[in-house]
Amino acid sequence: MTRAECPCGSGRGYDACCGPFHRGAATPATAEELMRSRYSAFVAGLASYLLATWHPATRPESLELDDGVRWTGLEVLAAADGGPDDRRGTVEFRASFVEDGRERTLHEVSRFRRDGEGWQYVRGRATWS
Repeated sequence: MTRAECPCGSGRGYDACCGPFHRGAATPATAEELMRSRYSAFVAGLASYLLATWHPATRPESLELDDGVRWTGLEVLAAADGGPDDRRGTVEFRASFVEDGRERTLHEVSRFRRDGEGWQYVRGRATWS
């Protein structure tokens, strides 16, 4: 994937933002960085990255992404804890997408945990509209 601007909405270029995470050249330092990189992975269709960054206690055995969904934007609404020295964090976000020609929104509060493997997604409380 080569993009001038990263799909996560950070305002930075993909190669300086989520690209190194997706290539395995770096790991996210914060829960928000992980959440942004996971959003970008949905945009890019990187199911293997999504599974690799999912906590083993809640990770599904496999993940099939819907080719009919086109992710169109991410807005981070709030983040609590989840810094480089924290072990837990939450990130609230709104992600826009188009499915079957209809604009929709996912609003989620995601929980993250950091251990020896770095930050991992645990679970989220989501609403769809």
